[in-house]
Amino acid sequence: MLELKKVTKVFNPGTVNERVALKDLSLSLGDGEFVTVIGGNGAGKSTMLNAIAGTWPVDGGSIVIDGEDITSLPEHRRASFIGRVFQDPMMGTAPNMQLEENLALAYRRGQRRGLGWGVTKAEREIYREKLRELGLGLEDRMTAKMGLLSGGQRQAVTLLMASLRRPKLLLLDEHTAALDPATAATVLEISQRIVEENDLTTLMITHNMSDAIKYGNRLIMMDQGSIILDISGEDKKKLTKRDLLMQFAAVAGRQEETDSVLLS
Repeated sequence: MLELKKVTKVFNPGTVNERVALKDLSLSLGDGEFVTVIGGNGAGKSTMLNAIAGTWPVDGGSIVIDGEDITSLPEHRRASFIGRVFQDPMMGTAPNMQLEENLALAYRRGQRRGLGWGVTKAEREIYREKLRELGLGLEDRMTAKMGLLSGGQRQAVTLLMASLRRPKLLLLDEHTAALDPATAATVLEISQRIVEENDLTTLMITHNMSDAIKYGNRLIMMDQGSIILDISGEDKKKLTKRDLLMQFAAVAGRQEETDSVLLS
């Protein structure tokens, strides 16, 4: 479903501030794979997601989704088949619009706009049922402004918006980092449920080693713009934080004492 072929991204090339963010990065994801991505600050995790989403062009290599080369496609052209949830709960939604209006915008992603009613009766029932499945009581607040919801509620709704049209690829960019631990756990459980029920191919960036191990069926670790660990199947199920640290030290060539040191 996703294939990155020797993708390279360099910031400020030819200057004293030149930084190679991605270095001949290659990655292949099968349909329905849920991959967690972990690594220290500056490892290239968010740069990879931004390159896939088209936030900025890459300097080399190619990006292919479902057999289509999208390397040169602008960001807005990729929106019809990529769903994304950001770290900041304030991003990805229109805070001054109603909850059901935000869902309607997501439901129409990639379609031609007309002059019909913004939210039809049939659509409203779809949204109500989808919100009920979240288990947060939001099905009774469909006319509330998005900006009045809590951070966790907004992230849950953004997840729903990103998956309404079953995108070819779902990108979760540290989407629980700004939430308190209890709320983050709830949002992660909702994330896993949505991914599994819709069989979504997913890339989830996290700074939490326990979450990276617990969720998904494959784990990759990045360092200095490259993938240095790729663990899946039974090996991932048996993985512990200590194992992960030891493998990182062996592959990266340096010893790390704790996950807090490794992941800043």
